[in-house]
Amino acid sequence: MMDTEGAPLRLRAGALRLIATAIGGPAQVRGKLRRVIQTAGLYLRKDEIPRRLAVLHDRGYVEHAPTRAQLLFGGLDMVRWVIEPAARDYYQAKGISFGMHTLLRVLDDPVSMIDPTGFLSARDTIIGHVMQVTHLNPIYDLQLLEAFPDGIDELERQVVAVMDGSHPRTRTLAAIVEDPGYHARLLGYVRAFKADRGAPPPVRAEQTLRTDPVFAAAERTFATLPGFLRYCTKLPTGPAALVRRLATVDRFPVELAE
Repeated sequence: MMDTEGAPLRLRAGALRLIATAIGGPAQVRGKLRRVIQTAGLYLRKDEIPRRLAVLHDRGYVEHAPTRAQLLFGGLDMVRWVIEPAARDYYQAKGISFGMHTLLRVLDDPVSMIDPTGFLSARDTIIGHVMQVTHLNPIYDLQLLEAFPDGIDELERQVVAVMDGSHPRTRTLAAIVEDPGYHARLLGYVRAFKADRGAPPPVRAEQTLRTDPVFAAAERTFATLPGFLRYCTKLPTGPAALVRRLATVDRFPVELAE
């Protein structure tokens, strides 16, 4: 994923080359289409979210299960108050266009952008998302992968494959990941998490937004799967009330913070 001078492709290639690389060849395009079909099937299955919540409850991550609507709107809050502003802040500090970064992510795997909670994503879509983005904090995704019996083991296997160049998405990921040490840190954390769920995660340090106590409270709330699910259960249950809240509440409500 790096040239002889150690610079990742994401930082040394021009826009057209990055776009072409993110799209990939026929095998990569087939993989994208397969994940789109898998995700469409999961969206149509009414029992999928309850099934995953039940497994995660047995794992100790769920106290009270939120409704499907609460999950959806909680996910939108996570995007607008943590994921999107943190990404803009990070890539601005890196001198990287956030718009280009988003485009490359969509071209590499469009499915990973349409399900912010991950509850309607296939296992490999979640894994691909973790490998695709230098995460603010990957612990949520690892906890979510425990809904699958082989989720953490498969994440470990695929990260190793990306690092040794044998993964089918190694080249397309190289068009997106700007941090040459990210996958090594991720692999170290995955192995530490397997040994001890309480192992400290590799939190992305380059965030100036943490000086804002409201953002810090939102980050703390949405960082972990249990924190996110507790937040969701505090939201209204009716669709009309959720839509009204989405339109009128434009700042993270610190009274709901962890």
